[in-house]
Amino acid sequence: MTDGPGHEASAQPVDSEAVLARLQTYRAHDAPTHGGSVLSYVYDSGLAALDDLAARAAALALPVNGLDPTTFPSVALMEADLVGFGRTILHGPAAVGSVTSGGTESCLLAVKAARDRWARARGGGAGGAGVTAATGPQIVLPSSAHAAFHKAAHYLGLEVEVVPVDPATGVPAATDLTGRFSDRTALVVVSAPSYPHGVLDPVSEVAAAAAAQGIPCHVDACIGGLVLPFWADAGGTELPPWDFRVPGVSIISADLHKFGYAPKGASLLLFADRELDLARYFALTDWPGYPVVNPTILGSRSATSLAAAWAVTTALGPEGYTSLTARVVAATGEVARCVGEIRGLRVLGEPAGPLLAVVSDETVTPGDRVHPHLWAAASARRGFVLQGQPSLRQSDGSLIPRSTHLTITPATHDVLGALTAVLHEAADEVRGATVELPADLPVPDPATLAAAARESGDLDLTQVLALIEQLPREATAGLLARFLQAFTAP
Repeated sequence: MTDGPGHEASAQPVDSEAVLARLQTYRAHDAPTHGGSVLSYVYDSGLAALDDLAARAAALALPVNGLDPTTFPSVALMEADLVGFGRTILHGPAAVGSVTSGGTESCLLAVKAARDRWARARGGGAGGAGVTAATGPQIVLPSSAHAAFHKAAHYLGLEVEVVPVDPATGVPAATDLTGRFSDRTALVVVSAPSYPHGVLDPVSEVAAAAAAQGIPCHVDACIGGLVLPFWADAGGTELPPWDFRVPGVSIISADLHKFGYAPKGASLLLFADRELDLARYFALTDWPGYPVVNPTILGSRSATSLAAAWAVTTALGPEGYTSLTARVVAATGEVARCVGEIRGLRVLGEPAGPLLAVVSDETVTPGDRVHPHLWAAASARRGFVLQGQPSLRQSDGSLIPRSTHLTITPATHDVLGALTAVLHEAADEVRGATVELPADLPVPDPATLAAAARESGDLDLTQVLALIEQLPREATAGLLARFLQAFTAP
């Protein structure tokens, strides 16, 4: 028996080709991750050489355990390079932070740091001295903030104070956010841009008010952090400041696996304040094993995504990102122009980057309107997958309209002719049609839905979104959880 690279121990032979063939069969069920036909979830640079570089870098780091960079210094070196890159593009020369497994982990760690800072200021542990459910820490955020912050609050025991956005623009009023500040506010969240509508929140105004009250301000740039810094230089419009140049911005999350074009999952989490950064750590010496210090949620963790992200950002650099962003800028403009030509549809608000939310144009007659979810379904039948988003009744009674989300990537640029033709054809097919559900609709059985979806390989998302709009949100959240449990069960 031997060890080391290139050596094999005596063991039962492995039929590698059979195993990989089975995986290939599984993968055949997936939506395509390259080629620009899926306008959510995937971020295709269109550069095959970049994908190959990422795969080779990940393979080099395959045996490495990110738990202990003193044993595996390559982890610290790659992470330092990526944090340095983030400092540069996000204009935070003194910022510190880490690479996490993705945006959700970045947001959760930011919330953890803010909660613990809030508690320490009150002389207690995670909850603070004498803290109850009615007096505990809160997060203030707009209704458009990513669900990851609700998830973090759920995990970590914070209350969420949700502020409505303007349904016409998708943007919250700064005074509406800052007006919710209290001595319970541990963190305020703004987006650059928000995922649902692709618009920029009022970062400067909120950050300034937060700083005046000693409240950390998190800019969620998970989707925008690796594309907005290059937007203006790539030919896009000049955006209002939103990064560490803005006084009062305390934390920024920016995903490397989105417009950083690295494989999932890798995200940058950067703090302007070293003390706040330290609050995300977990350290323990009060046990008989090795001293434990974790900057992220995971202990043992793969270094493959870290290595792949490091390789991609090192290869591209600011010039490479600017070049790819130029393709995104051009494609976004063309898709927005196309939507503007389609009778019955319009782009919501003023997008600040490569995300578009398309809604029905209520200024035309009902017969000329296009239901965005039926439009998405008709587009999918023609080979382009768009993402439906249900309408939402906000706490102030206003209604955010249902929409269809499009994420534009460099690969979109290569299929613009086909895509814009499909968007027109799909709208023509469904113009004037509506989705009708019975008023007394019962909650469907999630196991039955899952079985049908697994058998057919398809799920009618138009009906699912209509269910979400019609039924109580608590009921549909539970329904979807039970559906996914059944769908993924062996």
